[in-house]
Amino acid sequence: MKLLLEDYEVIRRWMYRNARPLDLARWKFHFEKGGIPPVLEALSAYQNEDGGFGHALEADAWNPDSTPVMAATAVERLLELEFENGGHPVVQGILKYLDSGADMEDRTWRNVVASNNDYPHAPWWHTDSNSTARSIYNPTAILAGFILKYADRDSALYGRGMGIARELTDLFLQDPALEMHPLRCVATLLECIAWAELQEQFPYVSLKEAVKVQTIQLISSDEGQWNGYSCRPSFFLKSPQSPGYAELAGLMHQELDHLLETRNPEGVWNLTWTWAGYEREFAISENWWKAHIVIENMLLLREFGRIAEH
Repeated sequence: MKLLLEDYEVIRRWMYRNARPLDLARWKFHFEKGGIPPVLEALSAYQNEDGGFGHALEADAWNPDSTPVMAATAVERLLELEFENGGHPVVQGILKYLDSGADMEDRTWRNVVASNNDYPHAPWWHTDSNSTARSIYNPTAILAGFILKYADRDSALYGRGMGIARELTDLFLQDPALEMHPLRCVATLLECIAWAELQEQFPYVSLKEAVKVQTIQLISSDEGQWNGYSCRPSFFLKSPQSPGYAELAGLMHQELDHLLETRNPEGVWNLTWTWAGYEREFAISENWWKAHIVIENMLLLREFGRIAEH
């Protein structure tokens, strides 16, 4: 089963009508030979004077102030582009924010900050949330990985980032039984270590194996749960080269069939979550998230050969 050309065009037109400028630029980059500069220009609109990010870049929290999770979201956008220029103002701004020590507690960046409570947000971004996404790794592992990839290796920030990365990876090997969001943060850190060619500075082979084993453990094989809060194969398996794909290939292709069968009447995909309260704001965030989900799902379908040639 493949996505047909006419279905692709329905999705493309939906993106042009509904996506934020950032997500439309991402769409063009991935699917229409668009350049990196428009993505960076749109991303920079969410960046504050302190170099951090806010303004609902992660669309479940409308806090305009800089927060570590928003910085980590910006990092994910840069990694998605495989962006290499550490001197770019967006990158330098993030490094400045991280170097400032803002929103840190001991050696980790806070998962939530108090000012989230003052703006529309999903319940898990409230300070009293006990969400399973709350963890020492989220977003600290992503931010440490960013430092290793982009910071000047002679800088104090790089030294701090290396120290934090080693502490987190040691902790993870002692107890790799993480929930899905923290585990993906660790996986992102390992990707950054590889991009920075620092594998010899870490027990890298053991770390990758531990991530793979826990990935296989977490992924839900119950298709009935995939429309709710569950760990689908695609949460970790992004291509046939992803660790764990060999063991879970059948399940991954079952999910790809599921994606092709569960597009909504608009031709795109519904969210698997909602907020309590803030109904007007959630209606806006819902569309922002749908555009992000379109990009993720279309990249998956393309990686696994599920889009008809056009």
